[in-house]
Amino acid sequence: MKSKEYKEILSSSMTRAPLQTEPIEEAVARYFSWVMLSHRWENKEPLLHDIQDKVIYDLDPVGTMVKLQTFCKTVRDMGHRWAWSDTCCIDQNNHVELQRSVNSMFVWYRHSALTIIYLSDVPPSSKAGALANSTWNKRGWTIQEFLAPNVVLFYQADWTLYLDDRSPNHKESVGIMQELEEATGIDAEALVAFRPGMSVAREKLRWASTRVTTLQEDIAYSLFGIFGVHLPVIYGETKQNALGRLLQEIVAQSGDITALDWVGRSSEFNSCLPADITSYNPPPYTLPSLSEDQMQTSITSLRDAILVKLASTLYVRLDNLNTPRFANRRLHLPCITFPVTAIRRRRSQNGESCLTYEIKTDGLQDILITTEDKLVQFSRARSTRQPFLLVRPWNRYDLELSDLSDEVQSADDDWSEPESPSNTLPSGCHAEDEPVNLELQSLSLRLIVRLGQHFGALLLAQQRGGEYKRIASDHNIITQVRDVTSIHDMMDIRTLEIL
Repeated sequence: MKSKEYKEILSSSMTRAPLQTEPIEEAVARYFSWVMLSHRWENKEPLLHDIQDKVIYDLDPVGTMVKLQTFCKTVRDMGHRWAWSDTCCIDQNNHVELQRSVNSMFVWYRHSALTIIYLSDVPPSSKAGALANSTWNKRGWTIQEFLAPNVVLFYQADWTLYLDDRSPNHKESVGIMQELEEATGIDAEALVAFRPGMSVAREKLRWASTRVTTLQEDIAYSLFGIFGVHLPVIYGETKQNALGRLLQEIVAQSGDITALDWVGRSSEFNSCLPADITSYNPPPYTLPSLSEDQMQTSITSLRDAILVKLASTLYVRLDNLNTPRFANRRLHLPCITFPVTAIRRRRSQNGESCLTYEIKTDGLQDILITTEDKLVQFSRARSTRQPFLLVRPWNRYDLELSDLSDEVQSADDDWSEPESPSNTLPSGCHAEDEPVNLELQSLSLRLIVRLGQHFGALLLAQQRGGEYKRIASDHNIITQVRDVTSIHDMMDIRTLEIL
């Protein structure tokens, strides 16, 4: 029997010329629109083989089957014909289908007509705050299941609307969004209108840092859609490997090194990456901001002819550096390097598992680090065969150089790259012999002022093959140059290979 809608479209298309396709397209889109379920998996969820070729409502309403049946009935009562649940709409035994599903999940939620979020542990008539305390809000996969859809509705354990909020979209509910923002640390703008991609990578990793998953690799796989990446799904590879592959892809595609800003244990995948997502829970270190008045005051003290020349040389060298990249798990990281001149262990309290060391470095203030690694102690008088470096990873985005390459292109031919730091001191000022690039001078001096601020450093130990490994610490390593006018101390610029 033909539906009333079908008859109306058929009649309209036959009586109008030319053919009006818009009503047909709208009807087809409406017919095939689908509703997704976001929920916390419980024991013995119905799988594909449990429902395939069966009428869902004819199955025994016991256990989690009731959840699936009620979800389908709710979707049907709303006028939709298609419902999707991850428990039974993916063949878990088909590796090809599973991989495609993991990499497509974000898109499916994004294009759904609605996503129903079922909170099985939120009782009927709950007050505000119950959503924040729900187990659903602590699971890894549920981040993308909420951020991706445009329309969501929260349901309590008895399938009534959370807070009895009957608005068509709970993303438009100020109260619910405020509760979710406070519970997750995700800002309201992202909660309502999230855009996947590599931007603010460190912040997105922090969102996931307190989440848990049943399968260890899923803590990384659940973020594929958040970052807009497609990678192989290899269950059994361990979470360090899965997270390492994701972080490697983020750095490789974006050049953003904020993913290196973490505290904790190093990964076996690469020492510059963390072993666990929880290492991103502490807030990232941010460069101190300077007002324009403070910037100009600092620049005034640097207006010396030799300093300006050195600053311009340093600016061009940094601006010409390649972006960080990974190759075969090896990170090629451009850095400003400072040789460590002494490492001395401090006496620790009984029972402490970590060791504290005093680090002295040419050009930088002395620092203390606490690490699980046992470091070789040495000084200028007692040298070591294993060199150490404190490095400032070069991040042009942090230092406002992401869009300046075109502005200083003409300067590339004016300043030659020095062969070594010792050769960067000019014998005198030759301003009368060379054209003065005032814009380059201004940018260079602003750069020197920024480089004189505190920054987050990495401690690296050289290996036998010439590569380096990062020494992990239980806190951010924050240091500062001793003298901002000693620009030659910042001239040791290298791209290091880190294992």
